[in-house]
Amino acid sequence: MQVAPSILSADFGNLQRDVQEICESGCDLVHVDVMDGHFVPNLTIGPVVVSAVAKAATKPLDVHLMVENNSFFVGLFAPLKPEYISFHLESEKHPHRVIQQIRSYGIKPSIVLNPNSRPEELEYLLEFLDMVLLMSVNPGFGGQSFIDTVIPKAKKLRKMIDKINPNCLIEVDGGVSDKNIQLLKEAGVDVVVAGSYVFKHENRKEAIESLQI
Repeated sequence: MQVAPSILSADFGNLQRDVQEICESGCDLVHVDVMDGHFVPNLTIGPVVVSAVAKAATKPLDVHLMVENNSFFVGLFAPLKPEYISFHLESEKHPHRVIQQIRSYGIKPSIVLNPNSRPEELEYLLEFLDMVLLMSVNPGFGGQSFIDTVIPKAKKLRKMIDKINPNCLIEVDGGVSDKNIQLLKEAGVDVVVAGSYVFKHENRKEAIESLQI
């Protein structure tokens, strides 16, 4: 299991320190939540701050766009060369176009599904993706409780991916901890995003390792 701590739960007064610490503690990716205040009721960070995060990080960035104008935001963040850029299917009329745009920068495209969206909605796009991100909370804020219906959803998606594009990863974001990591692994999940669980843990290395099962 790959672990991508979400810097949304970091101490922004000591962001460089926190990013360096999670990288030194063995995380696999650094998850960056970008919110525009329109698609979700919160506003987070732009490319200036994420550029500083990229300089501090020794692990690849995993940029999660929770925005309305996806192509505009892809253009803003692509120069920072993250490993992945994820965008929400619910916010995009032309997902295939945005997938092509992301890949044109040499970045791996990923699509996000909210808790109430069905995996079947992605079937015609799976062959073009490197990852699918399933939200196990409603997007917008950190520290929310895990919505356990993501488990059967991940299992269904895993079967679809195995038939269409076996190299595509499944990522889960929201309320992930040592209490549900085994269920997620058994459901076929490859990557987990963990914010509060990692950053509020007394020993961040221990927290990350407890999820890398």
